[in-house]
Amino acid sequence: MKTYTTKGYINAVFAAISYGTNPLFALPMFSQGIGVNSVLFYRYLFAVIVYGLWLNLYKHTSFKISLKELFILFVFGIIFSLSSVFLFGAFTYIPSGLACTILFAYPLIVALISRIIFKEHLPQIIWLALCFVILGITLLYGGNTSSLNIKGVILALLSALFYAIYMVGIKHTSTIRHIKPDKLTFYVMLFGLSVYIWNLKFCTELQQLNNWFCLVCAFGLAVFPTIISLETITFGIKLIGATKTAIIGALEPLTALFFGVLLFGETLTFKIFCGIGLILSGVIIVILHKNKN
Repeated sequence: MKTYTTKGYINAVFAAISYGTNPLFALPMFSQGIGVNSVLFYRYLFAVIVYGLWLNLYKHTSFKISLKELFILFVFGIIFSLSSVFLFGAFTYIPSGLACTILFAYPLIVALISRIIFKEHLPQIIWLALCFVILGITLLYGGNTSSLNIKGVILALLSALFYAIYMVGIKHTSTIRHIKPDKLTFYVMLFGLSVYIWNLKFCTELQQLNNWFCLVCAFGLAVFPTIISLETITFGIKLIGATKTAIIGALEPLTALFFGVLLFGETLTFKIFCGIGLILSGVIIVILHKNKN
C-alpha cells in the first residue's frame, strides 16, 4: 500500500510540472500568429497520434471499450478540452503567469466538490496545506492589478472549474474506474479533439504550421502538458485521491516561474521567495500526511 501511495505522489508531481509547461510552448505559437483553437487542435492531434502508436506498437494495449464507457470518456474528453480552451484563451488577455496563478483555484474547487457533493472527509491538516498554497500563489502573483483584464480572469477561472470537475469525476465515476490510465488518457485526448474540430468549423478555419519552430512547439505541447500530464494525473488521482493530487499541482506555477527566470529574464524578489516557501510547505504537508484509512 505504501508503494502505491509513493507512486501516486510521484505521478502527481510529474503531472503538475508537465502541465506547467503550457505557456512555454503555446506563447511562441501565438507570437507566430497561430490562433487558440488551431494551437490546441495540433496539440491534441499530435498527442493522439504519438500516444496511440506508442500504446499499440510498444505496449500492445487493447483499445476495446463498451458503449457506456465510450459515452463517459467522451464527456470527460470534452470537459478536459474545455479547460484547455479557457486557459489558452486567458493567455491572450492576461499574462500567462497570472493565468496559471488564477488556474490554481482548482484545488479549492476540488476540495469543495469532494466535501459537499461526495461527503469526502478532509482532515484539518489538508485545509491548512491548501491555505499555505493559496497564500503562496497570491504572493507569486504580487497583486499586480495593472495587467488585470476581467475577461482573462473569467476565462482562467472557468479553466480551473472544468479542470477540477475532470479530476473529481475521474475519481468518482465507477463506470471507468477499472480502465487503465493509459487507455483512459488516450480516449480523453481523442474525444477532446472534437472540441477544436467543432470550433474550427470542421477544420475549414484551421491555420497551417508554416515553419519548423511552430511544429516543434506543437509537438512539445502534445508530449509534455498533454500526454505526460494526463497519464500521470490519472495515476495520481487513482492512487492518492483528487484533493491531494490537486494540492501538489501547486508545482505548476513554480514551473512557469522557473522557465520565466531561465528563459525570459524574469527576476526573483523576496515576496516570490516567500511564496515559493509557502507553496512547498503546503505540498510537503500533503506528502507527509498519513491517510488514516
